[in-house]
Amino acid sequence: MRSRSVFRYRALAEEIEAKIHDGTYAPGEKLPSIRQLHRRLNLSISTIHQAYIALETIGLVEARPKSGYFVSPVSLKNLETPVLPAPAAKPLRVETTGMVNSVLKAISDPRMLPLGSSTTATDLLPHRQFARIFKTLSERDIRKILSYSLTEGHPGLRRQLALRMIGFLKGVSPEDIVITTGCMEAVTLCLQAILKPGDTLAIETPTHFGFLQLFKEMGIMVVEVPTHPRAGVDIDALARILESTPIRACLFMPNIHNPLGTLLSDEGKERLVNLLNRHDVPVIEDDICGELYFEGQRRPSLLKTWDRKNLVLTCSSFSKTLAPGFRIGWVLPGPRFKDKILRLKAGSTVCTATPDQEIMARFLEGGAYERHLRILRGAVRNQTLKTAMAVKKHFPQDTRLSFPAGGSLLWIELNRRIDGMTLYQQALENRIAILPGAVCSVSGMFRNFIRIGCGAPFTNETERGIETLGRLARQCLRE
Repeated sequence: MRSRSVFRYRALAEEIEAKIHDGTYAPGEKLPSIRQLHRRLNLSISTIHQAYIALETIGLVEARPKSGYFVSPVSLKNLETPVLPAPAAKPLRVETTGMVNSVLKAISDPRMLPLGSSTTATDLLPHRQFARIFKTLSERDIRKILSYSLTEGHPGLRRQLALRMIGFLKGVSPEDIVITTGCMEAVTLCLQAILKPGDTLAIETPTHFGFLQLFKEMGIMVVEVPTHPRAGVDIDALARILESTPIRACLFMPNIHNPLGTLLSDEGKERLVNLLNRHDVPVIEDDICGELYFEGQRRPSLLKTWDRKNLVLTCSSFSKTLAPGFRIGWVLPGPRFKDKILRLKAGSTVCTATPDQEIMARFLEGGAYERHLRILRGAVRNQTLKTAMAVKKHFPQDTRLSFPAGGSLLWIELNRRIDGMTLYQQALENRIAILPGAVCSVSGMFRNFIRIGCGAPFTNETERGIETLGRLARQCLRE
């Protein structure tokens, strides 16, 4: 009975939320009273009250004493989607500066308000379940996990990952999976297996800024493919690039793109893979945030679903959902590239840490992961929604952003007169860490963009930080 009640209040909350977002209920408008909805919908007063509390928790509804419930005066309905500049459709050499290291240092500084980080707060991670697993380890278990693991990874962990593919991706066995030290090692091994110095890689732009230093160290050229904040990578633009430029491989984030939060449609994924299959171009699929989708009951599909030539190499990890400190990632390289990737891993890190793999395997065996993901998705969505509403409230009126399809990142376009790097420096002086948009591009585009992370619970300190950023942005306009 309790589960049915929970379903009813959530369904009602989602229906009212949809009407707020589409403008049926306007900002500041009074909502129907609990008793009115009780009579109209034949739902219990408790169910309706719970729905309103849920909407109040995420900041969409305000309770006013003796007056009832009202739509928040701030609405995301009229948000303008960022307009991204067009990149040059030619290979570029990566020339990063010390700015990337400076940004990394700032967003990792515990003294800063962490609005530059894409990390999920540890408060939202299942630390109690992990603590119980640690306590179950016997002396014999400890002795066993002090040794090296197989290069391809812990058999039990690979088995659990293969089991998670049932009903989602056909034909995946434990032998198809290689465990890596985080998603970054998975991506690095894939790039090394395909590219040599001087080769050209196609990437979405903007992109995850952490990739840029890797591209530079590998000595590869990069072509930036325009990517829309809602629709995802521009497949027509990619097709034109493939006709004019010898692309050796692609690196894309079709599910919950960093920093845009875009989810490429199934139709787009199929079209993209078919295009690359026709040109015999491998594509590295970074799916690190794929589990953090907001809408729908099913996990978003992978590019690998439509691969007919074993040209898709899928990479992911538990860093955004379970334990970033464990550095547990994996790759599905396919038969074309598996042996090369195993040789590269054996020649570099040998294997991923055995204790971390054992703990992760035991956690997955316990069956608590899906429930944790449902709770985590709701928490991250609420935090991201509250942050987006705070940006709408405090930033200059012509600020643009689109609410992401998942994950914890907001990609924000500021007035062209506002330099994101200047705002980044001024924010640091106020102990706030953000990410300047210019570091998300090989060509240094997106000077008037910033990225804000919403992985930590939204607090009064967060609200004050957003308010300060808005004030700094207005000052930039006056200077």
